[in-house]
This record gives sequence, structure tokens and C-alpha cells, in this order.
Amino acid sequence: MDERIQRLARTLLHYSIKLKKGQLIQIQGEPSALPLIKAVFEEAVKIGAHPYTKMKIPDTDEILLRQGSDAQLKYISPLIRTASNKMDALVAIWGTENTKYLSGVNPKRQALQRKSMGPIIKKMFKRIADKSLSWVGTQFPTLADAQEAEMSLSEYEDFVYRAGHVDKGDPVKHWKKVAKEQARLIRILNRIDRLHIQAAGTDLKMRVKGRKWVNCAGTENFPDGEIFTSPLESTVQGHIHFSFPACYMGREVEDVRLEFKNGKVVKQKAGKNEAFLKAMLDLDKGSRFVGEIAVGTNYDIKRFTRNILFDEKIGGTCHMAVGASIPEAGGKNISALHWDMICDLKKGGEIKADGKVIYRNGKFTI
Repeated sequence: MDERIQRLARTLLHYSIKLKKGQLIQIQGEPSALPLIKAVFEEAVKIGAHPYTKMKIPDTDEILLRQGSDAQLKYISPLIRTASNKMDALVAIWGTENTKYLSGVNPKRQALQRKSMGPIIKKMFKRIADKSLSWVGTQFPTLADAQEAEMSLSEYEDFVYRAGHVDKGDPVKHWKKVAKEQARLIRILNRIDRLHIQAAGTDLKMRVKGRKWVNCAGTENFPDGEIFTSPLESTVQGHIHFSFPACYMGREVEDVRLEFKNGKVVKQKAGKNEAFLKAMLDLDKGSRFVGEIAVGTNYDIKRFTRNILFDEKIGGTCHMAVGASIPEAGGKNISALHWDMICDLKKGGEIKADGKVIYRNGKFTI
């Protein structure tokens, strides 16, 4: 086995989620991610935990969405409910054989299924916030994901492992250093009230007073590199143009532009798949509000890959999630949707905090 896979498995369990003896851990992914699933399972056994796997078969998702009744799309298995309540840890491993397998599915049916999962999603967010559930999501490099990123498989493997610093040396030492620097920024950001983001096609204001900025350094996403908070729900005003395609649930929406009034999306446009964008924004009462605003800080990720795990971390960008707030940050918005979209700030972008510039051309100035 590639030593980088084993190093990643060890880092996920010992650093990211700090798995302990006797804990129940779910390891989920598709068959294409089997090498990493097995490596994580083996490491969990060595720790003395109780691992079990949840294998996702993409074809079954498509069958249900195309052929299932509305009642079947709304149904939540009691096994899923039990797992969401009982497991102590979760490792989600992403990586697929076909990134576009749901492109031909009716977006309203996808919205219906996603909405039905709202209570489970809310429960998981709550457990993560109160520390009763440890979780981390990571990527296993597959051919399909490499094609999405417009790389060869070997090039994409190098990209994935380099972004997490598991390609060589001590990845934990690196991420602890990132956490320390981001903690310095967060001490400053936790004192501010008003944020003003400006870039090409973007002029957006919001308030964040009383909300908590969260330090992301490899403990819930891996690789990582961002700081985020949840804005006060009714304060987002203005418009934003997302520089890169917004990818969600197997769909790619290009040239997304959103206009906000009193916190809510009142107008949306897209150059491609606008119907899907609207369907997701109409998912529920909370799906047109902002759940997260964040700044990407991983300057080892230099290119767009159509994979939000990496793209939202690109150093020199900010991203916004419409839908569910992160309780850990103090957000109140509830939704079955949480869709991150990315705005490039490297060329002329600027962020002001309480009227003072704190970020310019892709870097903090504080």
C-alpha cells in the first residue's frame, strides 16, 4: 500500500478525531475509495475502537431518485437514525467513479430527498458542536476526481497528499502550526462587528458581532485551511459573484450571482443549471439565508478542482454557504441545505472589518 495512504489514515484517527479505545466509529465511502477505507479500518482496530463500514453505491442513489415514489424519497431508515445517535466518530471518505452520475436527475426530486434529511443533518451538527461526535471528511484520489480537476491520476494523487502534508514529514506538526497562526487571526476577528467584502461583481455587507470564528486546521476537514463564522441571519446585504462553478450533489452551476436583502437571497442568476440553483434555494425556509462566511488559508492549494473540500480552502479566496448555520459558530439558521460557493479575492479583493481593511489581494493585513 502507498505509504501516503497509511500516513493519512493515522493522521485522521490520531490527530483529526482523536479516536479512543472502545469508541464506535463509522467509516463511509464508495468502493473506489476502498484502499483508504481499509487503512482507516485497520488503524481503528489497532486503537481498540469498534469500526464498521457504510458503503455507498452511487447507482442505488440514481435508481431511487429516478424510480422511487415521493414517500420513498422522504423515508429515513431507522438504521440511519440509530447511527446518528449512537456512533462516537465518523470518517467520511470522498472519491467516486463518476462525478456526474446525478446530472440527469430532476433537481426537484433531489431537493425533496435532501429536505427529508433535515432532522438528521440538524442532529449531526448539534452533536459535532457539543463534542459528542467527532468527525472528519477527506478525499481519496480517484480517476474521476482527477478528470474533474483536469489532472492525470498520478498528478492528482500528488496534489491530494501534498495539500494535506501527508506526502512527507510530519503532517501533525504542520497542522498544529496552521492552528496557531489562525488562532491569532481569530482573536482579532472575534472582536469585530461589521464585515464588508468587495471584489469584481461583489459588494456584500453583514454583521458578525457575538458570533464565534472557528479555527479549521485539519480536525473536521482534511486537508484544511480556513477560518469561518456564521453571520447574523438578517444582516447580509448586497450582491456577490462567485468566481468558480458551484458544485453540489453531482451538479455544476456556473457563473452564480446572488443578491441579498435583509439576509435573504432575493435574486439569483446562473450561466448554467440555474433551475437546479433555484430548486436548492427553495428547498426550505432557511435555504435562502447565509449559514457560513469563511476565508480560505491553504496556499498549497493553488488551483480549482471542482471539489469543494479543496476549493473552499484555496488561499486568497472567501466562500459563503447558503443554508444551515454551523452551531459551533453560534449560527441560528436551520436548513437541510449547506452549499459552499467560492469568490476569488486575489486580484483586487478586499475585506473591511468595522471600516478598516484587514484583508487585501488574497492575504490578511493584520
